[in-house]
Amino acid sequence: MAIKTNASQSIVTRDLNKLTAPTGNIYEAIVIVSQRAKQIATELKEELSNKLLDFSHSTDTLEEVYENREQIEISRHYERLPKATNIAMEEFLDGRLVYKYPTPPAV
Repeated sequence: MAIKTNASQSIVTRDLNKLTAPTGNIYEAIVIVSQRAKQIATELKEELSNKLLDFSHSTDTLEEVYENREQIEISRHYERLPKATNIAMEEFLDGRLVYKYPTPPAV
């Protein structure tokens, strides 16, 4: 997953009117953003794990584990990325998130 975002890496004060505009309800907006943030975090974790898997050896013990420069750079790259919640919030406010309400069960 290539993340192309202009999301801030730090805390940003948000306008509640802009946040509630798409849904009309602050709680619905927060739930949508939080679910997307969970998806992004899971994708990033899987991507990082797959990249770092190349560096692991099945015969490694704690004494034999060493870090090389490439492994450190990969880890630092993921540490510098904006938080998943910031990315999800930016997607929501830009209108790039598609969400739908579940249909109620038939009685």
